[in-house]
Amino acid sequence: MLIKRIISSAILIGVISGVIFFDWLCSLVIILFIIAGLYEYFVMLEKKGISIYKYFGIGMGTIIPLSIMFRFEPTKNWELLFIVLALFFLILMQFKRRDSSGVIVDISTTLFGILYVSWLFSFLIKIRYLCGGLGFLTALLLITKLGDIGAYLVGSKWGKKLLMPHISPKKTIEGALGGLVFSILGGLVCKPFLPFGYGQLLIISASLGVLGQLGDLSESLLKRDCQVKDSGNIFPGMGGVLDEIDSLLFAAPVFYFILVRL
Repeated sequence: MLIKRIISSAILIGVISGVIFFDWLCSLVIILFIIAGLYEYFVMLEKKGISIYKYFGIGMGTIIPLSIMFRFEPTKNWELLFIVLALFFLILMQFKRRDSSGVIVDISTTLFGILYVSWLFSFLIKIRYLCGGLGFLTALLLITKLGDIGAYLVGSKWGKKLLMPHISPKKTIEGALGGLVFSILGGLVCKPFLPFGYGQLLIISASLGVLGQLGDLSESLLKRDCQVKDSGNIFPGMGGVLDEIDSLLFAAPVFYFILVRL
């Protein structure tokens, strides 16, 4: 399992290193991750027996990052348009149903997937398109993913006290603290291309590290509800796309709003 994890990690690092220097190519890869993540999310719900609108959700969830990639910004807060449209069409599709039971659950879970996977992960494209976006996105990836690595290494070696066994039976308090330390170290490594002093960098790195772990726990919560171990198996030894991007889902929007308010 460890060898598979190392190989999958090496491939991921290689892909990211190859595309991150080109904003359009980086955006395209992010969109592919969103599509795969949405597919995994909807498949998990199907296994739970929820009648979601998988292909509509994937389609609408793809439009959001595509619009960001092509800089479609006709007005402020324009992204809300797609969310409103998604809700509108989801309600229209309910008119065909003969049985109205479960309508709220079906609409809510489909819309949640669009927001949770597509909208939140799309902030990586926004960060990449900022002035200095290459360095910003690199920093975000290093801070959050080093947190993942630190939590895994420290938790595997010294983890004893379970963090939240009802959500994730293997995560430990020691691992969480180790991940936080690794995130802070990642922030310090990225100091040359971040416009923050050391004090600010310490707070921001720690905050992103905590958000990364909360993102990981949130996806574990979904998997536990759907009674699956991994969201998929596209990355041997590591799981699915959602398993790899979960730590970025909350960290990316917060980091973006920090950057745009400098």
